[in-house]
Amino acid sequence: MKRVGVIGLGNMGSGIAKNLLLNQFETCGYDIVDTKRAALTELGGTACSNVRDVAQHSDVVHIVVMTGDQVKDVIFGDEGLLAHLAKGSAIILNATIKPREAIDIAEAMSGSGIHLIDSPMSGGFPGAQSGTLTYMAAGQTEALDEFQVVMEASSKTIHRVGTDGGQGQTVKACLQAIIGGMFSATFEAAALAAKAGVSGEVLYNVVSTSSAGNTITNTSLENIIDRRFEGTGSHIDTMHKDLTISMNLGEELGVPLYTAAAAMQLFHAGRSKYPDGDNWVATRVIEEIIGAELHR
Repeated sequence: MKRVGVIGLGNMGSGIAKNLLLNQFETCGYDIVDTKRAALTELGGTACSNVRDVAQHSDVVHIVVMTGDQVKDVIFGDEGLLAHLAKGSAIILNATIKPREAIDIAEAMSGSGIHLIDSPMSGGFPGAQSGTLTYMAAGQTEALDEFQVVMEASSKTIHRVGTDGGQGQTVKACLQAIIGGMFSATFEAAALAAKAGVSGEVLYNVVSTSSAGNTITNTSLENIIDRRFEGTGSHIDTMHKDLTISMNLGEELGVPLYTAAAAMQLFHAGRSKYPDGDNWVATRVIEEIIGAELHR
């Protein structure tokens, strides 16, 4: 049984760690926030005091931080993973970062003897906590084969999307362009219903049982009509960041992303007005313009 580490114990990383423990993996983790390390200990894991400590007690490490710069620091810092993991170990890059950043990381790790599995994830807070995430994994076949059992502990579906660093992130950028458009369309429809005098309950019942019903629209509408805009596990910062990555890739490749651009602006407005809110808080920006709110 492999020893597994988790760097970043927030909404997503805590779920990965929990499910590793449920699957009987020896699990350690690190986060800069004391309370998150304490929560891991309460679950039965081992809280580490730094990244080096995680590396020295792991055969494979999940990285679940926010930005490319944070990933690079975790891997290449003086006390980072690359300097302290044993040869033959693996790094599973679950953070969503720019594809170019993942490519650069893979190139810098070449010849190190440490495997890189570029595997961003989808499923959000519910998927992480329930162990039903979807992974978009890119890596060498032997590494994917060896460490698949570790990834299965926190996922329902593992897609092998390529062999090189950056390919997982590229697929994730495409996915987030779609999801961003679904979010923004749902927020606009909620505001339209509110202004027209349609009840939130009616709109939710119709959408959730129609071809438009899915995890994105259903969860969004539930939170909007119950006015739950904070603390639901889906902070707006994450989707805002992901859309900037999609837009950056589109610019790099010369691909126009009209719908993703509109979603990006709506998320930007929501994040600017309500920096502590979750994804659905962007609806409030539209509601304030039209002077109507959607309630159950």
